[in-house]
Amino acid sequence: MYDVAVVGGGVLGTCVSYWISSQYDANVCVIEKEPDVAVHASSRNTGVVHSPFYLNPDTKGALAGAALESYPMWEGLARDAGVPWKKTGVLELALDESQHQTLQKYMKWARKNGVNPGDIEILDQRQVMRMEPNIRCHSAIHSSSEASADFGALTRAIKSESERLGTRFMFGSRVSGIRNGTISLDDGKVEARLIVNCAGGNSLDVAQMTSLASGYSDLHFRGEYWTADSPHDLLAGTTVYTVAEFAGYPFLDPHWIKRADGTTEVGPNAVPVPGPETYEGYVGDVAESLSKLKDVVTGSAKRLLANPEFLSLVSKEWLSSLSKGAMIRRVQRFLPDVRPEFFTRRGTAGIRSPVITPEGRFLEDVMELEGDGSFHVINYNSPGATGAPAYSAHLVRTLRDRGLLECRESRRDSVWRLED
Repeated sequence: MYDVAVVGGGVLGTCVSYWISSQYDANVCVIEKEPDVAVHASSRNTGVVHSPFYLNPDTKGALAGAALESYPMWEGLARDAGVPWKKTGVLELALDESQHQTLQKYMKWARKNGVNPGDIEILDQRQVMRMEPNIRCHSAIHSSSEASADFGALTRAIKSESERLGTRFMFGSRVSGIRNGTISLDDGKVEARLIVNCAGGNSLDVAQMTSLASGYSDLHFRGEYWTADSPHDLLAGTTVYTVAEFAGYPFLDPHWIKRADGTTEVGPNAVPVPGPETYEGYVGDVAESLSKLKDVVTGSAKRLLANPEFLSLVSKEWLSSLSKGAMIRRVQRFLPDVRPEFFTRRGTAGIRSPVITPEGRFLEDVMELEGDGSFHVINYNSPGATGAPAYSAHLVRTLRDRGLLECRESRRDSVWRLED
């Protein structure tokens, strides 16, 4: 019998196991279906350690606060564990006056979220060109503190620390059911006084095993990138984002990403796929593929796939998956010298799995649900990796305060500390 069983060995589940093991006298296990931690979204992301200037404090205040608290924790761990950490800064571009007004809104959000005023400023077109001569825009926010890291390597480092503190990681174990504190696996069962669901793209499915969130659905979007060949990766030395054209949808306008390993990638698109691990294939004729997709989704997701505006946007995203040229043309809006022939290798492909409400809208914030002997974290999306250390620490406190974590406190020497 375990005191706590964490379902999911991504960055969030691994950090939760670390905090419990470092602060409590508890018998903890992490159940993960893959052979190691951070196999999926925790490694398949841009690697950007975000400043939360673009997060609405009224709907994502918790994520914003966690991002700020977590930055020094990640930076210190990267230094101690020898994980690459590259301070690149970020330019968030406005391409016209309307988008410039969005940047002004972001600056107000940044103040409310507690971003250091010395780390962020608005630049006009000439100031941007002095910093990055090949970039064209109306204006930009420059966030100087943002960095690039390898979240997969960082997760493996905190997994080693969690193991040292006593956590047992059970790899190759797929959850097939949960009932009365018993987790059914393909190869056996695990009993626990508390089950914490941190299963990422599978978290809604796990919650629904306990009869929670029955009216919700999810929809999985694959984002694909291309890697810039040398010397074309030097067209810009800063990571570049643009203001999202359709803020109500989980479509991210193209980025120019400077990775911690020195490579540069452009992307992504946002193509709906059947599951949270569909990294290849399933992209052909749009109408045929959407028809297949409708056969595998249910509930509110099926209703969303009937929305004409949504389908129009999906069609445009699909084109950038089928055609490298279509994707690069989107990048040329702010980096006009870039060409399709500068990219001969596919980059990272990752899956984002936003949850859809019973009303057929994308859920904006993280959803936390308490069940009978269980606690579930659902819709934990970007910038989830950035904020995972602090968010998971606050989550463990929530479990304690609600009386779900009934273990004696026993703080031990460890790599991270948070004040109560």
